[in-house]
Amino acid sequence: MPAAPNPERPRSTLDRPLARVLAFAVFLLMAALLAWISRDLLFPPDQAAGPAPDDPVALCLAPRLADIAEMRETGTIDANRASLFKSRAEAFCEDQFGKGSGPPPPR
Repeated sequence: MPAAPNPERPRSTLDRPLARVLAFAVFLLMAALLAWISRDLLFPPDQAAGPAPDDPVALCLAPRLADIAEMRETGTIDANRASLFKSRAEAFCEDQFGKGSGPPPPR
């Protein structure tokens, strides 16, 4: 049988049911916030989709990457130079059209 509260000492505010309900609500809010912040880790986005077919960055990059691959196959450039050319082509296309997967930013 639970002990009766001591009538000489008043109950603390933290022992009241409202305080416990508020503490539980704060706990649920923080758990939901943590889940929202970590949503990409909990539910990874679909990576198989790839870039959109009308992605301006992909359309800009495709012919340049084909040229780099052709130069690599013919022996005109080595692997290090091909990697450098690819990074420069990506930077050029992203500079021209934004980060991709959408229309270019307004100028």
